[in-house]
Amino acid sequence: MSKETEEREYIFIPDDEGNEEKFEVLYEFDAEGKHYILVVPAELPEEDQDAEVYAFRYEEEDEGMNLYMIEDPHEWDIIEEVFNTLNHEFNQ
Repeated sequence: MSKETEEREYIFIPDDEGNEEKFEVLYEFDAEGKHYILVVPAELPEEDQDAEVYAFRYEEEDEGMNLYMIEDPHEWDIIEEVFNTLNHEFNQ
């Protein structure tokens, strides 16, 4: 009998004061030639099941990943569609 373990991926994002916060990567995807990532805070109390999901556009570079806030309404539409699809699949 084998038990399958899922390896989680984490990234660190600095807050406004420069403190590194740990986030769990939920999903990465490409759309229209751009890269996107969905993350949640890694350090959440167990009773907080409704974690806020953060979405970023990103570009990979030699020393890591640059994250960009999403401001374009069209990009938000794409992210919302992907998120709703994932949410539906996970809740079936």
